[in-house]
Amino acid sequence: MLPLVLYDILSELPGNNWSPNPAKPRFILSYKNLPFVTLWVEYSDISIAMKAVGTKPNKRRDGSDVHTVPVLSDPNTGALIADSLEIAFYLEKTYPEKPIFSNNSEPLIRAFDSAYVSLIRPAIRPIFLRCTEILSPASAQFFIGARSMNIPLPWDAKRDEDWELLEKGYNTAHEWYQKSDGKWIMGDTFSYADIVVACWLLMYKRVLKEDEWARISSWNGGKWAQVLADVEKECKLA
Repeated sequence: MLPLVLYDILSELPGNNWSPNPAKPRFILSYKNLPFVTLWVEYSDISIAMKAVGTKPNKRRDGSDVHTVPVLSDPNTGALIADSLEIAFYLEKTYPEKPIFSNNSEPLIRAFDSAYVSLIRPAIRPIFLRCTEILSPASAQFFIGARSMNIPLPWDAKRDEDWELLEKGYNTAHEWYQKSDGKWIMGDTFSYADIVVACWLLMYKRVLKEDEWARISSWNGGKWAQVLADVEKECKLA
């Protein structure tokens, strides 16, 4: 079997990885024991690089085209897939061993993905600010220009309020977990929903200051550091 190719975003961090969306297929590939290699792309070069690869653009809210990562190339089938959720569906259909959408759960997990991000989005500004600090200067400027179209600057104007919103969001997510009869969102069944939660937590751990990650780790009795550790172990990335 030929290795699959995952396109991810370059950073100045050791090991490079930081972005939650490319992390999701990385976790899936490792969980399913699929061979893969990573090609790293500067944030400022994503559009040029993905056009060269041949991916179709997504649409911004204003209708303009935008190329994004992750992108997955599978030389075994010739498939080229963009968007982390579509990549997850492709990998599940093509390589069904060790399922991540058990019991026909795809529609519910799609809804969960959207609901979880809606908890985070209102408090994303201080996270974006930290992201600019781990990118190259050119990519940081491009990131600011791209992200400020939807999340207006300045990103540090309401820091305390944003942190309160983030904690409130994770209080809600904690309530979801409490309704499960196991350590995973689907009880004793590991799923893509757990990967979604973990990949955002991984970004916090990677891009935030040490005391900021410690703050998140302390919420809900240490729940979120434990979730990240559990998912990394399950996916053999610990």
